Amino acid sequence: GHQDVWVRGYVDQVVIGCRGEIIACHPRCWEREDVVFDPVHYLPLIEQKINSLDQAAPLQGWDLPDEFATLRRLMEGRMAKHGRREYVQVLRLLESFDLADLHAAVKQAIQLGAIGFDAVKHLILCRVERRPPRLDLAIYPYLPRATVEKTSAKAYMRLLSNDAGEAA
Repeated sequence: GHQDVWVRGYVDQVVIGCRGEIIACHPRCWEREDVVFDPVHYLPLIEQKINSLDQAAPLQGWDLPDEFATLRRLMEGRMAKHGRREYVQVLRLLESFDLADLHAAVKQAIQLGAIGFDAVKHLILCRVERRPPRLDLAIYPYLPRATVEKTSAKAYMRLLSNDAGEAA
């Protein structure tokens, strides 16, 4: 709740802490009345209030690679509001990983068609640990299943005989 905090301004950053622990560290801005946001800092709150994702000022102007927008569109298309929340969870991986690694994992997830937070997290961990990914699609029940059966030549003959009957 209400606790005393300390603020220290340095040449390049402002550090905020409570007791002996640093709570936040932000780059210093020398422009008058300018606001500098760190989008990653606000993601936990946005995850709780998911409808604020498009209106959140800290995310405005955040220049992410195009694949992130593609991932969001695919996630929301498959899972609606839950997909939006999973997208924010993917962005929260930036709390622990570099943007370059996350970008590579997002691209790989899109290529594999494994659209989901768990898949992206698995892929980025495999990338960092330099091991091959092992995705189990059983944990994605909403993905469409495709079964391809062996086709016999008789089935084609039946199609040809139906076409011949309709043409006459």
